[in-house]
Amino acid sequence: MDQQLSTLMPLEKNAKEGIYSMLSACFNFVNSIIGSGIIGLPYALNQAGLPCGLLLLILVAFITDYTIILLIRGGNLSGTDSYQSLVQSTFGFPGYFILSALQFLYPFIAMISYNITAGDTLTKVLERIPGVGPDHLLANRDFVIILTTLLCTLPLSLYRNIEKLGKVSFTSVVLTGIVLVIVIIRAATLGPQIPPTQDAWVFAKWNAIQAVGVMSFAFICHHNSFLLYGSLAEPTLTHWTRVTHISVGTSLLISATFAVGGYVSFTGYTQGDIFENFCRDDNLAAVGRFCFGVSVITTFPLECFVTREVVSHAVGGRQLSTLEHTFLTFIIVAACAAISLASDCLGIVLELNGAVSATPLIFIVPSACYLKLSSGPWYQRDHWIPVLLILVGAIVMVTSLTMTFLSPQDCSHGADLFYCGGAHVSATLPPL
Repeated sequence: MDQQLSTLMPLEKNAKEGIYSMLSACFNFVNSIIGSGIIGLPYALNQAGLPCGLLLLILVAFITDYTIILLIRGGNLSGTDSYQSLVQSTFGFPGYFILSALQFLYPFIAMISYNITAGDTLTKVLERIPGVGPDHLLANRDFVIILTTLLCTLPLSLYRNIEKLGKVSFTSVVLTGIVLVIVIIRAATLGPQIPPTQDAWVFAKWNAIQAVGVMSFAFICHHNSFLLYGSLAEPTLTHWTRVTHISVGTSLLISATFAVGGYVSFTGYTQGDIFENFCRDDNLAAVGRFCFGVSVITTFPLECFVTREVVSHAVGGRQLSTLEHTFLTFIIVAACAAISLASDCLGIVLELNGAVSATPLIFIVPSACYLKLSSGPWYQRDHWIPVLLILVGAIVMVTSLTMTFLSPQDCSHGADLFYCGGAHVSATLPPL
């Protein structure tokens, strides 16, 4: 009996560890997707039109799910355990160099967008404190970005094990849920009092392709897929497929609800940062700003993990010493903070990152790797989807980047819009 118990206990322990690792991976996965990109999804619907935008959002989520699994399958075929190693074994040094640049660029720009979001949202929250006005130090976005960097993002980014961020990611997901509820409430209470623009309910708009870049930025998580896959107690393709379906499906539900709730409230007035549409004296929006600001701050370390891994691979792929780890983390975080201090238009940052790095990382690279590694000609039936994704990705990348420069977003950072100031925007909560 004792021998049977001793045999069963390790099995039970391994099962619990497996479930915990899958839950932790799901929370990290969802947290990686639901970053600052979600805040620009109402703006993406504004670009594409509500019905067309929703269809595009579902399509991008499906492609994300498909290519993430394709990526890990390619890793299994090539015997590699990182995105860089997969591309290097498939396309040699030129492919490795291009991917490393994309792998570094995407999370690096994402961290800049997180800082911009924190600066935009938390300053308005701090203004709700009695005695803190627009000219107060706490209402200065530069000061807030530096403060959150020193107190939050830098200490969290110094972790060496991504699994330790599982609880932090869970907190971030809960906060995002609160933000979602607030956006829905405001869609019901504030939205009907704002006159819709003339083209608010058209099926599609001419710059729908530009919206795909923003959506790609919102959904991309390929850059840390191998990290999350390796964090599973039993990293098998079956377990990874389950984690991917749950995580991407949950993210799509959250993203679509957030996007629709934000867009129907403000229609054609929707900004790249949806919280720029809410009025300064809206207490309920202030709660949402606080929750989302904290959420993106806790997402920042996940992107820092990827950026740091790319750099460590570039210097030889060896394990960094504690001193090297600390120094490299400080340089990355400081560089992101410095650049974010000089830019305050979130929409343009999202569009550029979506076009330049997110689109090729989602559409092109995983499909190209799989086609190169799998047997048979490229035109056989099971290769049709990867080939199509490469073509679509190239079109979206070029078109979105061109349109971003030709018709950049008009930011209204820090300014209340025309519908603010009346009693109809007063929140039901007491002042903070």
